[in-house]
Amino acid sequence: MASSKEYLEFVLDQLSDLKEISYRPMMGEYILYCRGKVIGGIYDDRLLLKPVKSALEMVPEARMELPYDGAKEMLLVEDVDNREFLQKLVEAVCSGLPEPKKKA
Repeated sequence: MASSKEYLEFVLDQLSDLKEISYRPMMGEYILYCRGKVIGGIYDDRLLLKPVKSALEMVPEARMELPYDGAKEMLLVEDVDNREFLQKLVEAVCSGLPEPKKKA
């Protein structure tokens, strides 16, 4: 099942106070970026983020789910309605990832 544009727009609106949030459509789903870093995506209308240490510390009880068959598990964000929490969580993921490699 592909993700809806409406769910993507809702998540982007929840993150609208953060700088440099972007997305790219990918095979019916959406990859999310923060300051050029892949932080996760929207898969089957679920927000899944990379399970970096700082994010796992914020939500140690969070479920891990597969975005698609053969992928690594990602952190399922169930509390997407809590704008302040969601922004802090995304910022934690973004800060916990290395800078993107420069293209030659």
